[in-house]
Amino acid sequence: MVRVPLSPEERQRGERFGALLRAARGERSMVDVAAAAGVSAETLRKIETGRAPTPAFFTVAALAHALNLSLDDLATACSEDAPDEGTGDLVLSA
Repeated sequence: MVRVPLSPEERQRGERFGALLRAARGERSMVDVAAAAGVSAETLRKIETGRAPTPAFFTVAALAHALNLSLDDLATACSEDAPDEGTGDLVLSA
């Protein structure tokens, strides 16, 4: 199976998502959040750094649950209209 290369917009969305997760994690360690979500710390590291810009839905859902974030808010924060920082007010309320 050959993967279609990601567009610049898809990469930017992945970077916004990673920044959002980093900010929402706050003082919690990457290992603690990954364990709570049932994913490996390396998976979380790849998502947070943008090296895995399109994680699987169930990975996103598990991370959202572990960080007390709604999927709707994540989708809004990561949309093309979101600020480049990807953190917005969502993190401040998490």
